[in-house]
Amino acid sequence: MYLPNFRLDGQLSVVTGGTKGIGRAIALAFAESGSDIILIARNKEALLHTKKEIETLGRKALLIQADVADYEKITDQVEEVREGRFIDVWVNNAGMNIRSEAENVTEAEWNQIVSTNMKSAFFLSQFAATIMKKREKGKIINISSVGGHTALRTGVVYAMTKSALIQMTKNLAMEWGKYQINVNAIGPWYFKTSLTEELLQNEEYVDAILARTPLKRIGELKELTGSALLLASEAGSYMTGQTLFVDGGMTIYGF
Repeated sequence: MYLPNFRLDGQLSVVTGGTKGIGRAIALAFAESGSDIILIARNKEALLHTKKEIETLGRKALLIQADVADYEKITDQVEEVREGRFIDVWVNNAGMNIRSEAENVTEAEWNQIVSTNMKSAFFLSQFAATIMKKREKGKIINISSVGGHTALRTGVVYAMTKSALIQMTKNLAMEWGKYQINVNAIGPWYFKTSLTEELLQNEEYVDAILARTPLKRIGELKELTGSALLLASEAGSYMTGQTLFVDGGMTIYGF
């Protein structure tokens, strides 16, 4: 009676950037919990590989090869592949970073980061909400970062977009709560992925990371997917407008 339901049986979840790192881990965790998945990513080979992994878990994977910045194309394709089904969960995971120091940021870099990390997340959330409103139920999860909460040494535009996602999450939760749409975010610190592999081979860099991490280690992806499953499932149905920092304690660190 008091055990919350973390399952997603029979549901349909969308994960942008769902073929690498955090996005892939979330997609596979959702599939393992019973959800079919719409994967959105640019790389066809990676899409097909992740599709096989999802099908091995007994779920269906629907593929959309597109750049999230082309959100109009994505929304048209989602309508084509979802086969009239409602979308239960939408995860805005796709993101990028260019580690330029502030004085070296170009307008092209600005536009690319903002379009990928922030603009796409807003308009794809807008699209998801139009579907979820029809039955007054749905979960939207934005993947932010500890960089949206605390200062980073470089990557100011990235940090700005991740901070914007945290505030956007609050505002959308406020607006769409009346439709029983839960909007939450996750703020990760460093996790072991193919995207961080090169950085984490630098011992000096890792030492600097761990110096600001109370648990004194890099995160494993299985330690992140639980928070996503909480926010996607009925277990988190009374949570909205929140950002869960899965960070080994980094955001509480003080000097």
